[in-house]
Amino acid sequence: MADIADIVVIGAGPAGLSFCKSLADSGLSITLVEQHDQETLANPPPDGREIALTHVSQQTLQALGAWDYLPAADKYYLRQAKVIDGDSPYTLHFPTPDKALGQATDTLGYLISNHNIRRALYAQCKNQPNLTFKTATRVHSVTSNREMATVTLANGDTVRARLVVAADSRFSASRRQMGISTQMQDFGRTVVVFRMQHTLSNESTATECFYYGQTLAILPLTEKLSSIVITIDSASAHEILDVSPDALRRLVIKQLDAKLGDMHLIGERHSYPLVGVHANRFYSQRYALIGDAAVGMHPVTAHGFNLGLQSQSLLAELILAANRDGKDIANPELLREYDRKHRRHTLPLYLATNVIVKLFTTETPPAKIVRKFAIRAGNVLLPFKKIVSKQLTG
Repeated sequence: MADIADIVVIGAGPAGLSFCKSLADSGLSITLVEQHDQETLANPPPDGREIALTHVSQQTLQALGAWDYLPAADKYYLRQAKVIDGDSPYTLHFPTPDKALGQATDTLGYLISNHNIRRALYAQCKNQPNLTFKTATRVHSVTSNREMATVTLANGDTVRARLVVAADSRFSASRRQMGISTQMQDFGRTVVVFRMQHTLSNESTATECFYYGQTLAILPLTEKLSSIVITIDSASAHEILDVSPDALRRLVIKQLDAKLGDMHLIGERHSYPLVGVHANRFYSQRYALIGDAAVGMHPVTAHGFNLGLQSQSLLAELILAANRDGKDIANPELLREYDRKHRRHTLPLYLATNVIVKLFTTETPPAKIVRKFAIRAGNVLLPFKKIVSKQLTG
């Protein structure tokens, strides 16, 4: 016999968990399906990813209880940012803003380890009265009709619901089952992330270095601890992943021209294939996409997580309003409104990000000239810098 819920959420990542928490006081029954067990949800292993948060995302996490749950030592402050092209000494600089969201501030944004965000969000949800967990199992199939959606699990369980919300990664299997196509960009590159201690201060500055052949980003954690993010052609990823810690140390020091002094690897290296995806629509019959299942961004603009939080907030607000008014929480008009509002923000960012990536990874002589011009023009064109800074702060 099938279980019954108002909403089934697929995926207990940050988007799925935050969506469940956003509906904690709604009176709606929610079933959350997750392939990992609850012990892993409670204590997720480090995956190397540091998440850049805008001020809006920080406020969202605070409203959900996750921000205050995190110890102060797990919160890092991104005061300013720089962009460097090739071996040029010239930088595009985004200084610390005076204000964000109309309030005085001393930081451009925040950096939080992905596993700590997951842990904090799970802690807010684990005892939520209207939430039932079905863990250590996968979704086998999703179907829907005008009245109800049905989710069949790999363990044989079935859950029927008024709405299914998928937050099951940019490679969402349920999205395909529901007939939603995507714009997908396989960049043919691999992201390698690891932490390094260094003897000189990073000045709380994020630096994106577009070298020829690869990209190296420095994400400041503590003053003398940074996350290093190298994006490289997948065929050459072994040059970063398989070398000794000392060889890696020497490679990074050389690429940075010793700007951070001596450096030492801390912990493990992690790698991920670099694929961007944007769903061509964010809904189907009694079905909606949030998080990376809706939009999976290239990390160069650091917007992926923030868009995921935005998507769950927007969909939750529409559901709460419909529920208060006694309307169907999965009515087509509601889902179309969600699609329209979220797409209006995501699609321009997705397309612009892909253009930036193409420009700064193309190494023909004309592209190199355009790159250097873009860096210099970005500093001179103050309206452009204001627009980018606003995107960074949220």
